Amino acid sequence: MAKGYWVSVYPAISDPEGLTAYDKLAGPAVQAGGGRTLSRIPSRGGRVVAHKAGITQRVVLIEFDSFEQAVAAYESEAYQKALAALPDGVVRDFRIIDGID
Repeated sequence: MAKGYWVSVYPAISDPEGLTAYDKLAGPAVQAGGGRTLSRIPSRGGRVVAHKAGITQRVVLIEFDSFEQAVAAYESEAYQKALAALPDGVVRDFRIIDGID
């Protein structure tokens, strides 16, 4: 079965404190849903090289055992509470994608 992934790209963050509040709720919700954070740039010395219209702002990649598990984690009550805490000062491009077998 193909894995599922959350891909989040943040082109603009004007409320970093609000994003931290979201992170405190989102992290446990993702873990409870079976998600594993594979990459979070920039952090922990992570590197990024952006090309063309790419950005060097925050990018997060989370892996789930299946696409269905990724969707269920997003729809969970715990993650919906985290989303409610995501401030207006954060612009985010979020996708749930299917992995390749």
